Order: sequence, then C-alpha cells, then structure tokens
Amino acid sequence: MNFNLNDTIAAISTPPGEGGIAVIRISGADSFRITENIFYKDNAGIHSFKLSDFKSHTVHFGFISDGESIIDESLVTIFRNPNSYTGEDVIEISSHGGNFIARKILKLILIKGARLAEPGEFTKRAFLNGKMDLAQAEAVADLISSQTESAHSSSIKQLEGKLSELVHGIKDEIINVTSLIELELDFAEEDLEFVKKDEVRNKIEKIISRLESVIDTYIQGKVIREGVRLVIAGRPNSGKSSLFNYLLKTNRAIVSDIAGTTRDFIEERLIIGGIVFNLTDTAGLRSSDDHIESEGIKRSFSKIDEADLIIYLIDSSAGENEAKEEIKYAEKNFDQKKTIPVFSKSDLGKINKGKTNEGKTNEGNTTHSDTSQRKDIINISLLKDESIESLKDAMLKKLSLENITSDKSGEIIITNLRHRICLENTVSSLKNAAATLDKGMTGEFLSVDLRNSLSQLGEITGEVTNDDILNNIFRNFCIGK
Repeated sequence: MNFNLNDTIAAISTPPGEGGIAVIRISGADSFRITENIFYKDNAGIHSFKLSDFKSHTVHFGFISDGESIIDESLVTIFRNPNSYTGEDVIEISSHGGNFIARKILKLILIKGARLAEPGEFTKRAFLNGKMDLAQAEAVADLISSQTESAHSSSIKQLEGKLSELVHGIKDEIINVTSLIELELDFAEEDLEFVKKDEVRNKIEKIISRLESVIDTYIQGKVIREGVRLVIAGRPNSGKSSLFNYLLKTNRAIVSDIAGTTRDFIEERLIIGGIVFNLTDTAGLRSSDDHIESEGIKRSFSKIDEADLIIYLIDSSAGENEAKEEIKYAEKNFDQKKTIPVFSKSDLGKINKGKTNEGKTNEGNTTHSDTSQRKDIINISLLKDESIESLKDAMLKKLSLENITSDKSGEIIITNLRHRICLENTVSSLKNAAATLDKGMTGEFLSVDLRNSLSQLGEITGEVTNDDILNNIFRNFCIGK
C-alpha cells in the first residue's frame, strides 16, 4: 500500500447500486483545486466556485461539469485541514445515486489529478495524521460491518478509545516502574534503591491479572464480531430441516418424510439474543450407498467439526431405546462442550411421556436412567413456541452468552485477534520480568523484559508498528473509507 501523503486521493464512499445519493470523497492538498475545476454555480458550466474562499464544514449547491456538458447537480461539502476525517483538506461530493453518475464524476476527478484511493486509505491517512490510533482505526471497519446491537456497541467503545485508554494507563504504570529501575542502574555504584523489588513484583502481578481478564473476553468478542457457527445435526427425519425453517421463519430447506432429502448443507444467518448465528442445516447422518448422499454426509461432518455449537436432534417419536443409542452416538462423535442434545417432536414422543415438559430439561425424571439423568437434554415441539424459546436460551447459556448484550458501560471486550496476541505477548514479557525478579537478576535484565512489554502494548495503538502490519489491517477495509 502506498504511504505517500503528498498526493490527493479519491473514491466513491457509498456502496454500488441504485440509491438516493452517491458520495465521492477527495482527500489531499489538491482537493480544492481539483473540485474548483469541475464544480460550477450555473448549469451552463461557466462560473466556477472559488471553494478556497469558503469556511470549513459548509455545504454548497452547484453543477458538476466536464467542461462540455453537465454531469449532475450536486452538493459539495468542505472540510478544511486539520478538522477533517483524514486530517487533510477533504471534499465530499453528493451526487444523485447510481453507478453511472458516480463513476463518471470519479473519472473526471482522476483526470484532474487525483489518484484512486486504495482500500482503507482514508482511514489510514487519519491514523498517520494522528486523528486516531490504530485500535480506533480498526474499530471503524468493525463498526461498518456490525450487524447487531452488541457488535455496534463493542465497536463504538473501541472507536471512543476505551481499549486505548486501558493500554495507555498500563503503559504509564510500566514506564514509571521501568524509569525507577533504570535510574537505579545510573547510581549502581552508590547502591541506591529507588523502588522495592517486592513492590515491583506486586505491581507486575496486578497488571498481569488485569490484562488476563481482558484477554479472557476474546471468546465473547469473537462471537460479537463474527457470530456463532451453529450446526443442526441428527439422523434422517429427526426434524433438522423443520427446525431450520422454524428458526428462520421461512421454508428455506425442503422438508419431507423421505429419508435423505437434504443432501448438502444449507446456510443462513439468524440473530438470537443480539448475537449472529451462522446457521447450517446438514444432511442426515447415516450410512448410505448413494454417492451423492454420502458426499453430503461427509460435508456435514466437516461443518460439525468447524462448529462453535451443535444442536443434535433425536427423534423422540422413535422410542426410548432409539434415544439411548442416539445419545451414545452423540457422546462418541461430538464434542460435548459445544453440543446440545435435543429431543424433537416431543408432542409425538414416546420418551418419558407425561413426565417431560416441552422446553424443559429432563432433570428430575426417573423413568429411564440413560435419558432422564441427562440434565442438558432439551425437549422441543414446533407446535409450541415456548419450547423453541427455551432452546434459544439453552444455546446462549451453552456459550455463556446470556448477558453478552446487557449494558456493561466501560467494560472492554476485545474482538480483534491481533489485539489478543499483543496482550498475550505483553503478559508473557511481564511474566518474564516477574521470573527475573524471583531469580534475583540485575536491573538490566528486568529493564529489558519491561521494555519488551511496552513494545507489545505499543503495537495495539500503532505507536510501534511496521508497514506489513498496516498493509494487512487496511487492505481489509472497503474502498472509500
């Protein structure tokens, strides 16, 4: 990615397709000159605007022209440096929507001297010009892609600098300790002690504890950012496709009494409790001589292996003995930490009939020990909404997501793998520092460990970075942001 901040860049910032307006953004030293060459007060294209005469954050109506004909009537918004998104002179042209008009205006801007912006280059310039740190820049991409309230809230907190505040606060603590340690080194011959080693040890342990509590939020953060990979699995005719359709409130999957109807997985998105579930309906699990069905079953197992959560359906209408075998099968083949066994068709069921309530676990039932002792088994009937609601609650509980959308103002949840790695490396350096103290090693070694931890923290906010990291981050942005 180009790091030249002396040129002027431009891009369409609104999504492609038809709409009310399209926004073309220009940033750089020549933004005003380029726009003045194409923006006119009248539809004859004679009297151009002198935009440099106007104040920042003002909007002006006029006409975009290539010098021969009018392209569109537009609004031009002025943002003078440094009070703009990128910290440079920025112009935003709001034209009528549609790919043709926006692209024609962009082409004209490029002819007049701008360069087409690369993905994320506006935000990268904002970072390089000190308008935001790297963690906040990454939050911009997360905010754009957020699909739920929890994802939006997490992105806003990071954009506001909550993670950066934590990082800077801990950095200040480590810097203070490091300064005293290094000051002692300057007076080594006088054998002066500016800070007690047990105090340094305690401070390091407290910082490690705080960072580890933040690191532990990554699993929830990953769910907020990417969603839960949920797979509905089970034998043929266990009700997988019916449950899939019921959750989506649409007839997305084919439902039939004929075994083997679903021969490949089907995927859709669903929001439950403010969390995105990437829902997959799979082929019925059984041995089959049908080549196509066997391939579908193979793919089903592949999806099951990748899943964060598995709903394993057991047809309760098949009877108690069949249920026992199904439970044994699920225990043998699936990770129980992410599997919810579910008795489907409980309105037709022959398991503990009359004793098991739909939407309830089998806790307390004693008719058959193999099934009734399983406290995590859920009974559902698509004829009773409350049983499905109980299943949804069990899904959130299984992943410890019951309170993930509750208002926890100020709480930091990390959603970015890069941040987690940096924090883990920081903790590793601090543990090395603690070990150095325990071994009674000199301050030189302790200083190295503490400075390493500072470097790892600095990578989060971009105070310590390199071109490869920046390129990797910003190439995932959309063009125009």
